[in-house]
Amino acid sequence: MPADVFTAPLKKPAHVGDDWLEPKQTDYTSDDDAIWNDLFARQMAVLPGHAASAFMEGLDKLDLGQGGVPEFARLSEDLGKLTGWSVVPVPMLIPDHVFFWHLANRRFPAGNFIRTRETFDYIQEPDVFHDVFGHVPMLTDPVYADYMQEYGKAGWKAMRYNRLKALGALYWYTVEFGLMLEHGEVRAYGAGILSGPTEVVFAVEGKSPNRIMLNVDRVMRTDYVISDLQPTYFVIESFEDLYRQTVERDFDRLYRNLPPAFTYANSAVIDVDNVIHRGTQEYLLRGGRGSGAAPV
Repeated sequence: MPADVFTAPLKKPAHVGDDWLEPKQTDYTSDDDAIWNDLFARQMAVLPGHAASAFMEGLDKLDLGQGGVPEFARLSEDLGKLTGWSVVPVPMLIPDHVFFWHLANRRFPAGNFIRTRETFDYIQEPDVFHDVFGHVPMLTDPVYADYMQEYGKAGWKAMRYNRLKALGALYWYTVEFGLMLEHGEVRAYGAGILSGPTEVVFAVEGKSPNRIMLNVDRVMRTDYVISDLQPTYFVIESFEDLYRQTVERDFDRLYRNLPPAFTYANSAVIDVDNVIHRGTQEYLLRGGRGSGAAPV
């Protein structure tokens, strides 16, 4: 990046280069593989009827349930034949501009570690299960795969306009916590939803959260919550709809008119919203995860 563009001051481990890639994938132990298998089984018990069909088909195409942490080389070979993507190991969260560069070149950076039994239910930094189980099956869909590449290309422009938080909100409400309509029913395609048993039911069926049709300008002005269930989810009609609303949008004009901070709270419903379900916000109002409130 140019010297006048801010980048997060993350300390790069000595053993990785400027691309932040690990020399090889971790040699996972039998205990690690058992954690993967248990996480996989837990999700498969709740995903039918909640997950988008493209995700379920991607699981089958990549055979992620064959046991243990998948080998990135095999995944990359299979993905390469389907959509030209690969999976590459990184040691931790990586700088935004490096992440964008990998996406723009159809490489998905996946955490080179797996959570422990102690962090089985929740881990703040995305691990190999979140990244591979949650994200990679969607990359088997050609239109979604193209969207992810275009998102990577858009990242550097956002940094130059100092509107990275706005582009981050778009990623959050689509790639991580996106919903879509299938035959009139809401289904999840976001990795943050699909890799956790509580949120996949909460996002699709819960009475607390709002479900609002995606409007890119509105979403990029909307705050989001990192460490709890979302008060609002945004819904697309299809991946073609997502591609049209983003890749075909004039982001230069949008960035020039965006304020530096978010305009809307993450629980807000505003007059331009096409609302599918206006939530009660009961979970949020009762204090969320920290209070022990039920995710209803």
